[in-house]
Amino acid sequence: MAGRITASDSQLRPDPQYNDMVLSRFINCVMYDGKKAVAQRVVYEAMDLIQKKLEKETDPNAPKAALEVFTRAIENVKPMVEVRSKRVGGANYQVPIPVNRKRQQSLAFRWIIQATRGAKGRPMGHKLADEIFMAARNEGAAIQTKDQTHRMAEANKAFAHYAR
Repeated sequence: MAGRITASDSQLRPDPQYNDMVLSRFINCVMYDGKKAVAQRVVYEAMDLIQKKLEKETDPNAPKAALEVFTRAIENVKPMVEVRSKRVGGANYQVPIPVNRKRQQSLAFRWIIQATRGAKGRPMGHKLADEIFMAARNEGAAIQTKDQTHRMAEANKAFAHYAR
């Protein structure tokens, strides 16, 4: 039954505070054990902290709203290519393959959340706010993961002809 289509896209509602579908999907990815209220509290705390940082910002090119920072961070973390392992004639090759839009978004979410959970010693909302803010400026652990993925794809582009 692999690859069967679910109704998750049609059932997804925009989040209550910002009325944004992408943020709603991100909250669902942050959620542990079905505790959506906790995930919402963490994400909204992070958005409030980002908004406070933006009010202190002096750069005229900086975004004005926390949702813009979140959107920019997701766009910056999205990978264009990734490597997939492919077995050809008894050897495994790391083949660079372009990433479709939906997978780009889910990888960006995953990398930001992993980077946030990897940092220790502070509340989740504070860590998430820092990671999103850094990703919006093309810095941070999630951006490093994306750059590493792109470097691997570049190093293995000689095997690109094995891609389907």
